[in-house]
Amino acid sequence: MDDLRYPSVVQRVHGQSILLGRISSFSATHNPVFYKGDSVFCTPLMSYHGLNATIGFSAPSLVLASAPKEQGFSGFVTDFLMGGVSAAVSKTAAAPIERVKLLIQNQDEMIKSGRLSEPYKGIGDCFRRTIKDEGVISLWRGNTANVIRYFPTQALNFAFKDHFKRMFNFKKDRDGYWKWFGGNLASGGAAGACSLLFVYSLDYARTRLANDAKAAKHKGGQRQFDGILDVYRKTLATDGITGLYRGFTISCVGIVVYRGLYFGMYDSLKPVVLVGSLQDNFFASFLLGWGITIGAGLASYPIDTVRRRMMMTSGEAVKYKGSLDAFKQIMAKEGVNSLFKGAGANILRAVAGAGVLAGYDKLQLIIFGKKYGSGSG
Repeated sequence: MDDLRYPSVVQRVHGQSILLGRISSFSATHNPVFYKGDSVFCTPLMSYHGLNATIGFSAPSLVLASAPKEQGFSGFVTDFLMGGVSAAVSKTAAAPIERVKLLIQNQDEMIKSGRLSEPYKGIGDCFRRTIKDEGVISLWRGNTANVIRYFPTQALNFAFKDHFKRMFNFKKDRDGYWKWFGGNLASGGAAGACSLLFVYSLDYARTRLANDAKAAKHKGGQRQFDGILDVYRKTLATDGITGLYRGFTISCVGIVVYRGLYFGMYDSLKPVVLVGSLQDNFFASFLLGWGITIGAGLASYPIDTVRRRMMMTSGEAVKYKGSLDAFKQIMAKEGVNSLFKGAGANILRAVAGAGVLAGYDKLQLIIFGKKYGSGSG
């Protein structure tokens, strides 16, 4: 979710083989990056859908991108646009499972508001019912807002990245681990929150459109929203600007929580796991980063659930008083399992996009002679 990098250029990490790129639904999407020769492997897993938005834990996929190179403005524009195309490809490929994830995650809120007749029995049941009630094309509902969000997110990250990097310029070897760790959380959280401030409403629109099901019989099978602009119009009419930013605070918290879990676990496990023959083993480092990304994503997934459940109350008569109230009510009435609904589909979402992105990177290599950043998540 913290997308604190160029859309297709990743800074090298000295002394480490892995770097967290972002948090995505916190969507906010996180990209551990592994350098090997002239290439870099990016695994956008559980990215926090918010800053991908979005913080949104956009989940694990594998992409091969070219190592960073100095380039002029024209090169930047090309990379930026191609990164956007790559983002559109990856997000569109994963859109069906992404919508299913959001439907399962927010189904209890939809049932309470009368917009869903009965709960889903699982991923397969959600797919089957959605296709039966709305048609196959409906699986891509909300994808346009998700794709559009990529461009302002990356542009804003350009604007904020260097500023916060200078502000929290701590080095692990110079200032000690805890100052470096704290500076990392502060810079990532600040830059992520600033970018999120501008693109959060797009994540809100995407969430509302994806969860706008036609399954509730007493609602006559009618949709609540006609499109992105209709989401803005109706939300502003009923709730004002606050309605578009419901869940924003907890989304910002999610950025810091994810980064803390990720870097904390990596620094703790690396000296224990990557020892002996595994110390300089690329695939061992890759698997460690992959596992930690899944772990950090799952551990922070309840935050994504709370923020999206809060989004779903905009325009409704009954709303949560805040993120803490939402958490308490969900726990008391539905149990802890409700906080993790859709987590399995979220992991599948990333896996589904991995093959498409790998194939797209190969196509770019054939056509352009180079690979552009994926922008997935």
